[in-house]
Order: sequence, then structure tokens, then C-alpha cells
Amino acid sequence: MASRPHPDKLGTMSEPTKWEYVTVPLITHATKQILDQWGEDGWELVAVLPGPTGEQLVAYMKRPK
Repeated sequence: MASRPHPDKLGTMSEPTKWEYVTVPLITHATKQILDQWGEDGWELVAVLPGPTGEQLVAYMKRPK
């Protein structure tokens, strides 16, 4: 499905933002440092959820392409 321009906050037409995503395993004792580093690289945290085994957390992040 093709994306179509939509009005932005000023009412002008703009293309929708295209995103790239990444999942990052979090080490419990270094969570802040890991998230800070990814944030410095332009990634925005979307969610933190348990990993597949339930023993580790996984951060879901996005940034504009």
C-alpha cells in the first residue's frame, strides 16, 4: 500500500516519516548505559519487553530513515 502525503501541523502536505527499527538485548547491570548509547546514535525507545526466554529484557527502538 503506497503512503500518501498528509497535512502536517501547519496544514501543509508532507510525506509520512519512514522509520527503521532495531531490537536490542538489555544487560540488567548496564541498561542505562546501553539505552544512552543508542539514544546518542539517534534511536528512540519504543518499548522494553521480556525476551523470548523471559530471562532477559529486549528494547525495541526506532529512528527516522
